[in-house]
Amino acid sequence: MLAAGCGGPPPRSTPGPATAKSSTAAGRQKLAITIYNSDFALVREERTLPLAKGRVELAYADVSAHIQPETVHLRALGAPNALEVLEQNYRYDLLTPDKLLEKYVGKQVKVVRYNERLGVEETKLADVLSVENGPVLRIDGEVTSGVAGRFVFPDVPPNLVAKPTLVWLLASNVEQARVEVSYLTSNLAWRADYVVVLDASDKKADLTGWVTLANTSGTSYENAELKLVAGDVQRIMPPQPEPMVEEDAMVAPAAPPPQFKQESLFEYHLYTLQRPTTVLDRETKQVSLLEAHGIAVDKKLEFRGAEGWYRGAYGEIAQNQKVSVYVEFENSEKNSLGMPLPKGTLRVYKADQSGAQQFVGEDSIDHTPRDEKVEVKLGEAFDVVADRKQMSWTALGDCSSESAWEIEFRNHKDTAETVHDLEPVNGDWEIVQSSQPAVKKDAHTFEFVVTVPARGATKVSYRVRIRWC
Repeated sequence: MLAAGCGGPPPRSTPGPATAKSSTAAGRQKLAITIYNSDFALVREERTLPLAKGRVELAYADVSAHIQPETVHLRALGAPNALEVLEQNYRYDLLTPDKLLEKYVGKQVKVVRYNERLGVEETKLADVLSVENGPVLRIDGEVTSGVAGRFVFPDVPPNLVAKPTLVWLLASNVEQARVEVSYLTSNLAWRADYVVVLDASDKKADLTGWVTLANTSGTSYENAELKLVAGDVQRIMPPQPEPMVEEDAMVAPAAPPPQFKQESLFEYHLYTLQRPTTVLDRETKQVSLLEAHGIAVDKKLEFRGAEGWYRGAYGEIAQNQKVSVYVEFENSEKNSLGMPLPKGTLRVYKADQSGAQQFVGEDSIDHTPRDEKVEVKLGEAFDVVADRKQMSWTALGDCSSESAWEIEFRNHKDTAETVHDLEPVNGDWEIVQSSQPAVKKDAHTFEFVVTVPARGATKVSYRVRIRWC
C-alpha cells in the first residue's frame, strides 16, 4: 500500500515525540485524475512535503472525502531513502457544531444566553450530559434541554478536522521531500452524452459528443491532467466510511480537432484531454469529446411480434399496433467517425418547417468500437400502424402446431414507407406459405421487409409450422 521508494531500506527514527507538519493543496506541483465510467477515479499528485529529521506526524489535507485509504501509495521522488511510512490514519470526523458538542459529552462548556429582563447577555457554565436528539445540560444544578443560546468551547478536540485528512507517521532524514501520492476514490464520475441533428431527408446528420464530469468527492482538482477510461473494469468494493459532507446540417463544415486523444489501454479505451482543466467540488462540467458532420444515417421503421403467439389459438391479437422508429449509423472513418464511442445517452433533434430544432427522441448506447453500427430507438411512429390477426391454428401433436397469420400495415403519410417486420419464433419452425419473401435472420427470427404506399395499406399473410419439444 505505502512505499517510500526503492534503492535500500529507508531510515529508522529514534523513539520520541513526533514533529507536527502539514501539507495542503497549495503545495501541489502536479495533479492528474483518471476517471472511470463506474463512479470512481484514480488521483495522482506530486507535492513537496515539509518534514524534519526524526519522527514526523504529517497531516496531508485536501484529499477526497470518499478516498479508499487502503489504496493510498506514497513514493518519494529522487531520494528513495528520504523517508519511511510507519503508520497511516484517515481522519474524516469533520468539525461541525453537532460533532463539537458531541465530543464534549461529560465535559463542561459555556452557554451564552440573552436575559430579556436585564437586557444583557449572561454566561453560564454547563455540563453536557447528552446530545442525542438535542443537547441535555446541567446548569446551576438543574437538568435542562432545548436551551436557547450559543455554546462556547474551550478548545477544538484533536480528533476533529476541518476537512478529510490523511495523517502519516513518518521516519525522515530530510527537511523536505518531493513525493508522489496516488489513491482511488468514489464520487468522481463521468458519462458521455451525444447530440445528433438530422437533416430534412433523414439521410444525413451532425453528431456532437460531450463528456459530463460530476465531482461530489469533497475536494477540488485544479489544473489537473484529465484522463477518462471507458470500459467495464471489474472491482471488489470494500465497505466505505460514512460519506462526508444550432443549425441544420445541410453543408458539412470542417470539424475542429478533438480535445481528447484516444488510445487503447489493456482491454479498455483511454481518452486524454489535451489541456489542463479544473474540476471543482460539487461541480458538473461538460467538455467536448468529438464533432462530426455529414454522417450517413438510416431511419428504420420496425414492427415486432412475440414468439409465444405461435403456440396457441388467439384470433385477433392487436389493432393499431405501434411501429417503432430507429435511427442507425456506422461508426467508421468513411462515415466521418471512427473513434470508439463510450456508452452514454444519444439525443436526436430535427428542424421543423420554421427552422427551429425540435427534440425527437433519445436512447442509451453501449460502448461501441470503431466500424460497428449504432442503433437507437427514438419512439413510436404516429402515422404508421398495423393490425395483427391469427387466421387459423391447428394442433399437429402434443407440442407442434400450424397457424396462419395476416398483418395489415397502414401508412397515413404522403410518402411511402418501408417497415421491417421481425417475427420471433421458438423451437423448430418453417414458413409453409407467405405472400412476401421471408428472410431468416437467425435460428429464432424471420423478417418481412414491407413497402407501404403513401396513404395506403399492405397486407402480409403467411403460414408457420413449429415444433417446440
